[in-house]
Amino acid sequence: MNWFILVVAGLFEIGWAIGLKYTEGFTRLWPTVGTVLSMTISLGLLGIAMKSLPVGTAYAIWVGVGAVGTAILGIILLGESANPLRLVSLPL
Repeated sequence: MNWFILVVAGLFEIGWAIGLKYTEGFTRLWPTVGTVLSMTISLGLLGIAMKSLPVGTAYAIWVGVGAVGTAILGIILLGESANPLRLVSLPL
């Protein structure tokens, strides 16, 4: 169950990372509220998962899910570059 919680925490990390772009420097209310809420949920779930998972492993998975998901959504939603080198480097 803690592995599932950890992956969900990573998904919320993607939410707040992408949300930061939409807050426009925290000047837009609703994107800011959503981003802060996503941050809170993400960190809370990470803390719960770490009750029984090793800190290094849990943090690495959390960051990995967030980084890969954010890069993919950056390409899809924000029109960021999808050059071959970037795509090859994501699974690493």
